[in-house]
Amino acid sequence: MLDKNIDFDYIFHNMDDTNEHVKFYMERREYYHDYYGYSDIIYQIVKHLENTSKDIPIYEQVLVDEFQDFNMLEVFLIDKLAEKNPILIVGDDDQALYDFKCADKKHIRQRHCEPNSEYEAFWLPFCSRCTSVIIKAVNDIILMAQRQGHLKGRIAKEYKYFETENKDKESSQNPKIFYKNLFPAQISWFIQKQIEEIAKEVKAEFSVLIISPYKKQSSQIVDGLKKRFGFKNIKSAEDKIEKEPTLLDGLKILMNDDKSNLGWRIVLKQQLMNNDIDFKAVIKETNKKDSKSIYDLIGSNIKKEVKAMLKILKSIENDKEVDKADIMGILDKLNIDVLEKGKELLSEEIASNYQGSNIPGIKRIPIKATTIQSSKGLAAEYVFITHFDDMFYLDKGQVKDKNICNILVALTRAKKRVYLISTDTKKEPIFMKWIDSQCIDRRI
Repeated sequence: MLDKNIDFDYIFHNMDDTNEHVKFYMERREYYHDYYGYSDIIYQIVKHLENTSKDIPIYEQVLVDEFQDFNMLEVFLIDKLAEKNPILIVGDDDQALYDFKCADKKHIRQRHCEPNSEYEAFWLPFCSRCTSVIIKAVNDIILMAQRQGHLKGRIAKEYKYFETENKDKESSQNPKIFYKNLFPAQISWFIQKQIEEIAKEVKAEFSVLIISPYKKQSSQIVDGLKKRFGFKNIKSAEDKIEKEPTLLDGLKILMNDDKSNLGWRIVLKQQLMNNDIDFKAVIKETNKKDSKSIYDLIGSNIKKEVKAMLKILKSIENDKEVDKADIMGILDKLNIDVLEKGKELLSEEIASNYQGSNIPGIKRIPIKATTIQSSKGLAAEYVFITHFDDMFYLDKGQVKDKNICNILVALTRAKKRVYLISTDTKKEPIFMKWIDSQCIDRRI
């Protein structure tokens, strides 16, 4: 509409109140009947509490987790709550990953370390999740990082193994971190083989987490485990990521409000049935003084076509009989390939007949696959860190603090054992050299 590429999330995350585009954003949000985004709804709350402090809610205790991943906007909200509430902040500046949303570990460092901070500082040095070898590897990486001038300003703290009878037993059974170099196409096969070995070893149910640098790599591994080896209980954390609104998303809004500006905007943008419409021109028209609704700006032929689709969807919603041709027609407009969906279903059923293992229940082992950033908050007994190569875990060949934080988070997802899988046949990853070689079992 403005012929500019504006990062509104960046504006809100950094509380840039003076930015000229804030007013424009608010006017457009009102035009779309106060639909909010993830960042601007927090911004609105903060601005309201700044102007009306009596509305700050009162609680017996406010607990804030993962504070190292908070940006300025979110910190402003916590500071407003702190005016009337006791606040307990928990976090670890060694696990700061969310710079994509302008998060900054300086916020937890300031509140923990600065003499004039209103917060009292505590340390929680013990890790009760990981085995002793993983704790040792983490400390090796932190020590080497600091020796090389990284992690400046880091909160000085210890990271200790928590001795218990059960954890000591697990540590003695898993004294090493496994390392294997493979071609990318072999990763699914290797993971499948290791799961079988684990099943023979533990003779009980266990959990598996697969961490990859990027979503595409994670999806390829999941496909291999499902289609080639018949694993059925695999979940991808990336499935929850919000995507660009689809035509069906717009139609669902119109099912509840057939004049909704947002619903019509989404429907028009897809251009699946409106190739003759200049989407940009329609939207610019809505920004004029005394602007009309999108519904009033579009032609009757488009309205008729969309209303016909809505009628079919409402019939399906109400479990009424719908003509097969109508169903196939709307599936085609929604770009849903029925044959491809059927093929996927048959492929999964065929894969379930895989006879490569005689271990009962192995195909139903719970497996989660994700990227490093999405692995925050997850844990499993056995963790596979894939594509463990400099090209994926460094920043253009250089070690940055965010790379160090990434590997620390990935390693500490494991309760029992970690597998590092490299795909670079020419060079061993830098982080491998940072870990004591006595901690590594190189799989030949």
